[in-house]
Amino acid sequence: MATIKDVAKIAHVSVATVSRVINKKGYVNETTKELVLEAIAELQYVPNELARSLFKKQSRIIGIIVPHLTSYYFAELLEVIEDITVNHNYRLMVCNSQDNKDRETKYLKVFQQYNIDGIIMISNTTRIQDYKSLNIPIIAIDHKLTDDVPSVTSNNVLGGRLAAQKLINGGCQKIIHFRGPSVLLPVQDRTAGFKSVMEKNKIYNFSFDLDFKNPSQEDIQNVINSNLDCDGIFCDSDIIALNVIQCLKKVGRRVPEDVQVIGFDNIEFSRIFSPKLTTIAQSTDKIGHYAVETLVKLMNKEPIEIFHQQIDVVLIERETTK
Repeated sequence: MATIKDVAKIAHVSVATVSRVINKKGYVNETTKELVLEAIAELQYVPNELARSLFKKQSRIIGIIVPHLTSYYFAELLEVIEDITVNHNYRLMVCNSQDNKDRETKYLKVFQQYNIDGIIMISNTTRIQDYKSLNIPIIAIDHKLTDDVPSVTSNNVLGGRLAAQKLINGGCQKIIHFRGPSVLLPVQDRTAGFKSVMEKNKIYNFSFDLDFKNPSQEDIQNVINSNLDCDGIFCDSDIIALNVIQCLKKVGRRVPEDVQVIGFDNIEFSRIFSPKLTTIAQSTDKIGHYAVETLVKLMNKEPIEIFHQQIDVVLIERETTK
């Protein structure tokens, strides 16, 4: 593998001159520049990015912390974020915390070792002060971690309201809310929006907590078996909703004739599953764009207009509601 010294030798210049050409810093006359570029092409020389990052104290790497990688919503969001990151000539380092503090500790050390330029936080961390102590620009997705850390979130309160109103408009009188862990802020916001409409319309309802990553079909089945007279179900994720529909089929309850179901996220499966799922759509495109664009501004020490951005969600009506 060719080194910078090999390039300098073929181009008959100093290593410092090759470095100036590669980094586009300092004056190099055009003739010498062409000789260096020809030598780089001939040797197929690839600069050692790690060494350059140590020298420049800039890696052009953005670290992103996610709670898990099995979520279809996170997968779609990551794809958007990576595309925009690459367009800005940065690379993305994906770190799966699994909501594990020991793994987070390891990633904190990695961020220091590799001179990470910025961090996108999706993880449900309780260690925000540790991240802030790295003195690396941070933006949070899905959570407002602190007042002084920028964030972008979906309007989850609106999502809860839209789902509740759709079920009520469809004539539902007894509604179950299968939600994610109630300790999570997005879940709390969806619940608040949902409950506000239920209470206003005096509709009987109750909530049941499930795991987002692996919702228990046994728990879902037990709740449905104990409430066979329910006629509407709102779920905090499309995966939970698809599990709910399977459980309803087992007890002979038809969707949407007997029970109407609404999910949350608008993942691809919601469009191809039968019946096609009515859901609340989060804009992964808008969230991903805002997160990366804002983080790049922070890394460039540019001002940002909105510190805590909220992206509206929309109701996508399909075949599981009337």
